[in-house]
Amino acid sequence: MVSIKTVAVLGGSGNLGPAIVTELLSAGFSVTGVTREGSTNSTPKYPDGLPVQRVDYGSFDALKTVFDGQDAVVSVVGFPGLAGQKLAIDAAIAAGVKRFIPSEFGVNTQKARGTTIGNLLTVKIGVTDYLAEKAEANPSFTWSALTTGHFFDWALENGYYGINLKEKTAVIVDSGNEKAHSSNLAQIGRSVAGILKHPDETANKYLGTASFNAAQNEVIALVEELAGIKLTVESVKSADLHKSGQEKLAAGDPRAFSDFLREFAFAEGKGNALSEEESANALVGVPYESLRDTVTAWLKKAGVI
Repeated sequence: MVSIKTVAVLGGSGNLGPAIVTELLSAGFSVTGVTREGSTNSTPKYPDGLPVQRVDYGSFDALKTVFDGQDAVVSVVGFPGLAGQKLAIDAAIAAGVKRFIPSEFGVNTQKARGTTIGNLLTVKIGVTDYLAEKAEANPSFTWSALTTGHFFDWALENGYYGINLKEKTAVIVDSGNEKAHSSNLAQIGRSVAGILKHPDETANKYLGTASFNAAQNEVIALVEELAGIKLTVESVKSADLHKSGQEKLAAGDPRAFSDFLREFAFAEGKGNALSEEESANALVGVPYESLRDTVTAWLKKAGVI
């Protein structure tokens, strides 16, 4: 039976990393933050007292040194650092790391293979394929990839879910009834911790967990009920989002990804919610959350209720 006690978190200065670190610590793991030497993020949002190592992500020797003594590596690097994970994987294997969790999260790239958004995420797909190859060649090394859907609470707070509380408006895709795979940031952290607490059951698997599957209209109805307001709702066609994304892509506009993401998640009939059969919530010991409670917390934080 594999035992995981020490965890290095690669990256973690962004939105998701601190939530993962917090939940790993809460679960009893010994955590070390590993940030890129020369990073413009001057102060990683880690808990006080957490050991943090700054290393050259492009140096095999530097990565191997910082991974020595670590049972697992969890990568939360941003898009520019995704391809560099292959070097980190090689260094982890050389250091005797037992488990590697890549910076996957978000979109289910296995479902997205061959789609437009999947083509934009080929680097992520390549990393999971590389992990599978390396695990097969090195039996003491294992991996787990985790898809979590929308970062739901973060998306609400940052306007990416299409609801503007100040203007009392909302934008839905197609009918707004398509349920989307969604996870709160802390839930993602608990899922990562759950994977590492169940290393044998989660070895060499692509897993999906969620807080809930939420339709845009469900969220709008809750906002109106809890806040006592009426939102003016506008609908955009998923076909128009696809066309807009293609035009932006041709022009080199990175905002194309947002259009394709909304199409992938919310287009009528897409069926990209996390089904009960696919869900690993029970496997990793993470209960589903309440959509009502999440929306309530957001509205309170926003000072609406």
